[in-house]
Amino acid sequence: MKIFSIFIFLFGSILSGWAQSVQTVAIPGSSVSFNMISVPSGSFLMGSPATELLRNADEGPQVKVKLDGFSIAETEVTWELYELFTDKEKRAALIYSSELVKGNADAVIKPSTPYLDPSYGMGKYSFPATSMTQYAALSFCKWLSELTGEFYRLPTEAEWEYACKAGTNTAYSFGDDPSLLDQYAWSFNNSEDKYHPVKSKKPNPWGLYDMHGNVMEWTLDQYQADYYPTLGNATASPWRRPDKLFPRTARGGSWDENPQVLRSSARTSSNPSWQRRDPQIPKSFWWCSDAPFIGIRLVKPTIQPSKEEQEEFWSLVLDEG
Repeated sequence: MKIFSIFIFLFGSILSGWAQSVQTVAIPGSSVSFNMISVPSGSFLMGSPATELLRNADEGPQVKVKLDGFSIAETEVTWELYELFTDKEKRAALIYSSELVKGNADAVIKPSTPYLDPSYGMGKYSFPATSMTQYAALSFCKWLSELTGEFYRLPTEAEWEYACKAGTNTAYSFGDDPSLLDQYAWSFNNSEDKYHPVKSKKPNPWGLYDMHGNVMEWTLDQYQADYYPTLGNATASPWRRPDKLFPRTARGGSWDENPQVLRSSARTSSNPSWQRRDPQIPKSFWWCSDAPFIGIRLVKPTIQPSKEEQEEFWSLVLDEG
């Protein structure tokens, strides 16, 4: 049996001569699958213009960024997929083929049992997985990479914003008018104090759901308020590599945020208060007891790194996790 099945569909639309594709990845031994949408290489202006309403100083100055092509998940990672990693019985039920011998998914360290229900009773299946630390999100990506034989990781801030904007230069991927936000996002204004099933709002121009709102999403980057001034124009594939536990950068805003936090260029820094009620000393590496608003969106580089490059990457980001 193959590790995963792939189905390629071409959209009818063509973006700058580039045919968008959807890759459906099915996890054997389960009913779980997820879609990855291809994103073209290109350049964009990262950050918001000084004229954007309710912008923050850490969103500028705008800088031109160049990125290689990648695929990004159509939705946030849902509990169905995440619990294949966190739940011991569900992991054991997966069907492992002989092809999986080349991987080391079983060797990846798994999360401890959370102190509180990480879903807070808001919903599990078809809902976004939440409350994981960035270390847990990275460990999940490593496990999935070993399981499938394809390299998955979190997006960099630049990749995330590029995919969110989807060729636009407005405050949101649908324009500048926040009164339209309810059509595309779950925010404090319409969420009724909880997150919602993925794909229950309109997608952005590249077919990505919940880039604005529902749950905010971890990126690979250390948060640095004055990061953009350190970048030269036409910077290629920027990544503010982590060198300390706090703060890290999350993007997209959540069901618990006001509309301005859901703008395409808005940045959020993680905070120790996200683990306020965790009684462990030191605090858990795995769960944010007070952050049922943080989740994961996967990225897969078009040019896959070598095994040695992957090992170096995991050593770097998990050592700093």
